Amino acid sequence: MRKILLGLAGLAALGIGGAVLAQQEATPSTETPPLPHQQWSFEGGPTKALFGTFDRAALQRGFQVYSEVCSQCHAMDLLHYRDLGPNGPGGGIGYTEDQVKAIAATPFVNGRQVTDGPNDQGEMFKRPARPYDKFVAPFDNPEQASATYSAVPPDLSLITKAREGGADYVYALLTGYKTPPKDFKPATPTSTYNEYFPGHQIAMPPPLTDDRVTYADGTKATVEQEAHDVVTFLTWASEPTQEDRKRTGAKVLIFLVVMTIGLYGAKRRIWADLH
Repeated sequence: MRKILLGLAGLAALGIGGAVLAQQEATPSTETPPLPHQQWSFEGGPTKALFGTFDRAALQRGFQVYSEVCSQCHAMDLLHYRDLGPNGPGGGIGYTEDQVKAIAATPFVNGRQVTDGPNDQGEMFKRPARPYDKFVAPFDNPEQASATYSAVPPDLSLITKAREGGADYVYALLTGYKTPPKDFKPATPTSTYNEYFPGHQIAMPPPLTDDRVTYADGTKATVEQEAHDVVTFLTWASEPTQEDRKRTGAKVLIFLVVMTIGLYGAKRRIWADLH
């Protein structure tokens, strides 16, 4: 009798396990694959702790992608136009002062201008931006953004630091719009499948396409190139003084090594007569 009961219990366990397995197979996987690591100039390879630098050409291409594409929805409230020039933190991204003035005076693709005032008549007015102004946001306030986009698009000033995986994650997200599996069911009418977004359901449609921008330097504008460039720019924006910090760190380490050698020599000389 005991053997019969054990056998029935085993069959029941197998049945339950099979049902669970079948349910798992029928449920779309929500696990995200590992992030593909990209080669970034600011990491500097094996010596990235000290010598990583930003590729100025990539920074300018990335700024172009942001200004022509991303700025339609996303603000960068922590950046000023002057930050792009030679007097900006870390020396900017390679633009001259005249170029910065021209960039500030030319509205981003959303066409918005700076709200200033009041004027002599006590009224607020619109004007072109100037180098000392912050990047013009695509909306006046979060309420307007929420009404326009159904949610407030995140500010991109610190996006590579705010997301686990940093630059690799943002790049993967921008290039992760793939053909959804057959069992994919959008949670909302605006949900789009993205391989690397948690849960694979993202409200933002694919922002990049091949030749979405025409690079001034003639670089071929593939999705991967556009993503790589704009992520380079966003990484710089999150810490414009990164290169200065690394140079300072290198100088400090060299000083400590020289000081250690000098102290060791002094110690040997002082204690030489006592041994």
